[in-house]
Amino acid sequence: MASNPPSNSVAPRPKPKKTPMDNAEAQLQAEYAQAANTQYGRGQKISTKSVKDKKLRANLRVLEQKNRQATLQAKQAEILLDNEAGLIEPENDLERTFKVRQDDIRNEVSIETAKKGFELRLDALGPYDACDYTRNGRELLIASRKGHVANFDWREGKLGCELQLGETVRDAKWLNNNQRFAVAQKKCVYIYAGDGVEIHQLKKHQEATHLEYLPYHFLLASISTAGMIRYTDISTGQMLSDLPTKLGQPTAFAQNPYNAILHAGHQKGLVTLWSPNSQTPLVKLLPHRSPVRAIAVDKSGRYMVSASQDRQMSIWDIRMFRELHSHHLKAPAHSISISDCNLTAVGWGSHVSVYRPDLFSLSPDSSVVVPSPYLNWQGDGMGVSMAKYCPFEDVLGISHAKGFSSIFVPGAGEPNPDSLEPGTNPFETTKQRQEAEVHALLEKLQPQMISLDPNFVGNLDLASHEQRAAEKDLDARKEDKVEKLKKKARGRNSALKKYLRRHGQKNIIDEEKVRAREALARNDAKLAAKLKKDQESYGPALARFARKA
Repeated sequence: MASNPPSNSVAPRPKPKKTPMDNAEAQLQAEYAQAANTQYGRGQKISTKSVKDKKLRANLRVLEQKNRQATLQAKQAEILLDNEAGLIEPENDLERTFKVRQDDIRNEVSIETAKKGFELRLDALGPYDACDYTRNGRELLIASRKGHVANFDWREGKLGCELQLGETVRDAKWLNNNQRFAVAQKKCVYIYAGDGVEIHQLKKHQEATHLEYLPYHFLLASISTAGMIRYTDISTGQMLSDLPTKLGQPTAFAQNPYNAILHAGHQKGLVTLWSPNSQTPLVKLLPHRSPVRAIAVDKSGRYMVSASQDRQMSIWDIRMFRELHSHHLKAPAHSISISDCNLTAVGWGSHVSVYRPDLFSLSPDSSVVVPSPYLNWQGDGMGVSMAKYCPFEDVLGISHAKGFSSIFVPGAGEPNPDSLEPGTNPFETTKQRQEAEVHALLEKLQPQMISLDPNFVGNLDLASHEQRAAEKDLDARKEDKVEKLKKKARGRNSALKKYLRRHGQKNIIDEEKVRAREALARNDAKLAAKLKKDQESYGPALARFARKA
């Protein structure tokens, strides 16, 4: 019997076993990558297994690899962030930080930092109703009701310009940098250069009471005494459509830095949310029962703080449009400002109260009735008109009846600014400012991209061909949701009751909800009439057997 020839194949080498040290290192790397993805990741991971096209699948894999590498690099760059934010901490349970005076803070900080706290006494020119810092926090703009407007480098004390306009000034705002600013005067809005030269007269912005500037869209927005919201693109001079609020003279105006939605407060206690793409408000909220006096939205766009004439202060989660907490102040608030680190400053009467970030962690079930302030400032009888935080500084600017005051608020400013974002570099030179302005113009966002959810850009349109055809058919009648719900099951757990239970918040006014409540009331009236008729037909002995629904 012939023997088999020897085989030339080499036996596979056994894989080395993983030691406990290797497993621990792999687990640490996985946790580090998960933390980086949670903090710096951009949405969910793209599933490439279901993609049939090989080329597209390979491109998506490369894109996912680049995103993963970018998140890890961003996490590793945290070692360069050498500054940390911190608050005043009491040494024992009996100490209260709101009893700390500004003189005590000034004595404990360095000489250069102590210079940032100052007071401008301008008794003859007040009251000063407006103050604003540039996005990098270097320049300050103040404006009085009597027409005095001035801008200056508040750290070095260098005056940029000083104007005596001789007419009522209601508001003033810096534009994209320290080269231009807008002033809402008696009849219309004017734009001035940094040295005080008048550049433009926006005649269509008539009788503006409040101004807001959207830096990523280059849009200047104003709201007038008649309740008209107007937008102007300052890079092209193009005027967008007017938006009538139809709610009378506004009482407060603010923007959401996260999605560029404007929040307007009204006399009836309403807060309406506006976009230049809609002639009607995107959302109507009813946070108060009296006129709204001040509104502010935090940097992340999650929380809104509002105050009303009846001294009530409300904190809202505007992701779900739900009230988290409300309490009453000692006097009606005139101004609210939220810092980069979520310290909330509320100006009421001649006082300013600063609250910790814990204010946004309160809930309706919280045991805290009135939160204790972090710091207090008293203006010695000078009525506070506006409070504004300086970006990247632990400084709060206060404009009042007799001038302007700059006070210390430890822990308010962002300690590590992003110098690559246009307009936010506190140490930029003239050349860097010019280049940043060009980059910002090239990356300008269009007004059509302003939405409640800014992440809709880049999403896939999953609508079918029939749905797109139905959207293009302008003559087609829209589906009436209320009529559809009325035809469904009736009774104790009807479709209308389910709909109102889920979407019928009392503080949110919507046409569909109003119609649904009216339809439910008519349905209940019909059922009550039918029950009464059945009871009469059954007689007094059998009336209890009549069906209630």
